[in-house]
Amino acid sequence: MFLKSTYFTHDELKCHCGCNTSAMDSNFLVKLDLLRSILDLPLIISSGYRCPAHNQKVSFTGQSGPHTTGKACDILCCFEKAYKVLYLAIILRFSGIGLAQKGDPGRRYIHIDTLAAPDHPRPRVWTY
Repeated sequence: MFLKSTYFTHDELKCHCGCNTSAMDSNFLVKLDLLRSILDLPLIISSGYRCPAHNQKVSFTGQSGPHTTGKACDILCCFEKAYKVLYLAIILRFSGIGLAQKGDPGRRYIHIDTLAAPDHPRPRVWTY
């Protein structure tokens, strides 16, 4: 079941493996919509929900990574837009922020999540 978002569709947030699942967390979607509203610019989601099997194939986090919880997404952005997304992600208190800002500008992204992980102190920022 897809929860309603003001700015993002089921297709934008669903798993890319073909299972058509988009089990996004409602609190995460509210925060993602708020980020988009304040930014007042379109956002391209390169990866939203991932089913455990797909996450195992594409991520070192295996079958239980942040995307499998519906509490994470990757936003394609670079340069000034990346700066603005990073700034707002911090202001809005996303608990995990991953920066991938090297290489081809069209493939750069920022990962944001709202995880609370006892084994990893939060808030947390990292680079890829």
